[in-house]
Amino acid sequence: MGKGMAEIAQTSPSGSLPASAGPNGRPALLARWLFVIAGLILFMVAVGGVTRLTESGLSITEWKPVTGTLPPLSAEQWQKEFDLYRESSQYALMNQGMTLEAFKRIYFWEYIHRLLGRFIGLAYAVPLVWFAARRAIPRGFAVRLLVLLGLGGAQGAVGWMMVQSGLVDRVNVEPAMLSAHLGMALILLAAVVWTACDFARLAREGEVRKARWGLAGAVVVLILFLQLLLGGLTAGLRAGYVSNTWPMMNGRFIPEGIEYWGSLWMTLTSDSFLVHFLHRWWAIVAAGAMLWMAGRLHDAGAQRLSYALTGATLMQVMLGIATVLTGVSMVIAVTHQVLGALLLAIAIMAAHRLGSRPGQQAAA
Repeated sequence: MGKGMAEIAQTSPSGSLPASAGPNGRPALLARWLFVIAGLILFMVAVGGVTRLTESGLSITEWKPVTGTLPPLSAEQWQKEFDLYRESSQYALMNQGMTLEAFKRIYFWEYIHRLLGRFIGLAYAVPLVWFAARRAIPRGFAVRLLVLLGLGGAQGAVGWMMVQSGLVDRVNVEPAMLSAHLGMALILLAAVVWTACDFARLAREGEVRKARWGLAGAVVVLILFLQLLLGGLTAGLRAGYVSNTWPMMNGRFIPEGIEYWGSLWMTLTSDSFLVHFLHRWWAIVAAGAMLWMAGRLHDAGAQRLSYALTGATLMQVMLGIATVLTGVSMVIAVTHQVLGALLLAIAIMAAHRLGSRPGQQAAA
C-alpha cells in the first residue's frame, strides 16, 4: 500500500524518485520510508476494524509495553490471562461461561493489534535514528519527524485509555474514546503522508519549498475527517445495526428512536440512531467535497491523482451502502473502514499538490 501511494504521488516527471538530493540529505529515500509507514498504518486500521467487530478489544486487560510483546507461552500463562479477563465487566455482562479456547480467539486479534502498533513504532524509530546518524534528514525536517514519533506514542496512550474505558461497568469501550483513537490514527496518517509528499517534492525540485495548506483544501479534508470520526462513533455505538435499509432508515428519512440524552455532547456520542443518520448523510457532503477537489486536481494537470480520488470516493460510498444493506458484514465493514483511511491519505496528497506554488504541480 505504501508503494502504491508513492506511485500516485508522482514525484518526478519520469515517475521515479532521485536517489538523493545532495546537501538536502536523502529526501527520496525518506519519502519512500514514510509511504511504507503510511501503508502500515492502513494495515493497522484494518486489524483494528476486525478487533472491534469481533469484540476482542477488551480481552487483554493490562498494558505491558515491553513484556507484553510475547503472547502467553504456557497453559499457566494462558490461564492467568483468562482469569484477568474474567474479572472484567465484559465477561460478567456478556461472556459468562466462555471457554478458554474461545478466549484465545478474541485474545489473538487484540494481541496482533498491539503487536502491530509496536512494530510500526520500531519501523519508524529505528530508521529515524539511522537517518539522523547518516545526516540524511534535510534541514528543517528533524523537529517534524520527532513530532511524528511523539504522535505515534500518543496514539498508543489513547489506545490504552480507550481499553480502560471499557473494563468497568461496560461490555465495550466508550464510543467517544474509540472515535478519538481512530481520529489520532488518522491525524498521524495525514501527517506522515503530508511529510512524505514534502520529501518527494524536495527530491524532485532540489530545494526546500514546502507546500502550504490552502483554505479550500483544508476545508475539504476537515469535512472528510469529520465523516471518518462519525464512522468511529458509529462503530463504537454499534449504530450500523439500527437500520439495514437504504436510502430510508427503517422506512423514514429521519428515523424513529432519536432521543435527547441531557446534553448535546451526550446525545452526539450516545444516540445510535442519530449518529447513524449523521454518518449516512454527511457522507454525501464529504463525497461532494472529494469530487470537487478531484476536479481541481484535473484542472491543475494532476490527472492520475484526480482519478484516484474520484475512484476511491465512489467506491467508499458504495461500500458504505453495502455495509448497511448487509447488516454490517465484517469483510465489507472492514474494507469500508480501511478505504476511508486510504481516501484521507489520497485527499492529503491532493491538498499537498494544490498547495504547491502556482505552476509547480507535476502532471500525474
